[in-house]
Amino acid sequence: MLALASVVAMAQSPAAPDPTKGQQIASQVCAACHGPDGNSTAPANPKLAAQHPEYLAKQLQNFKPAPGAKEAERVNAIMAGFAATLSDQDMINVAAYYAGQKLKPAAAKSPETVALGQKIYRGGIPDKGVPACGGCHSPNGAGIPAQYPRLAGQYAEYTESQLVAFRQGTRKNSAQMSVIAGRLSDAEMKAVSDYIAGMR
Repeated sequence: MLALASVVAMAQSPAAPDPTKGQQIASQVCAACHGPDGNSTAPANPKLAAQHPEYLAKQLQNFKPAPGAKEAERVNAIMAGFAATLSDQDMINVAAYYAGQKLKPAAAKSPETVALGQKIYRGGIPDKGVPACGGCHSPNGAGIPAQYPRLAGQYAEYTESQLVAFRQGTRKNSAQMSVIAGRLSDAEMKAVSDYIAGMR
């Protein structure tokens, strides 16, 4: 009986990532918004190139409602439609493909807020209970694989929109980020997002 359970578990576990299959899916499903190599040209759509594959696969999963849940942890009608068509293995393959692409970073646009953005990213806002972003996303914005996403070079507009979504509760897949975003003002969100866009 134990051997049978082991065989069933092996059959259900995903195979190793296949970036070639991921590229095929990406070119048909994802490229219109995220670019063929994961470098979106529209600030509303995130850059996926060089992102940690575990993080990308998790985000795709989060656009689908978990078993027994009424709604997904990330609510986005467009992404929900695409995610619904992908198997777990498809998600792993797409994530592996984009993770292997070279990021073409965005750039900071507001010299006036760079100092504030850097201060928040590197030191947080202690009197508001906001930790330094670099504590989880690393000092250079590269993130920590399988735990925290790469932020460096991401569009400021996208990063800011996600902080707002965490604060408003429309993005629910990180309790930690929901709390942190809830303590940031609009100006602080904008400043740190712009600083992140200019990180290399």
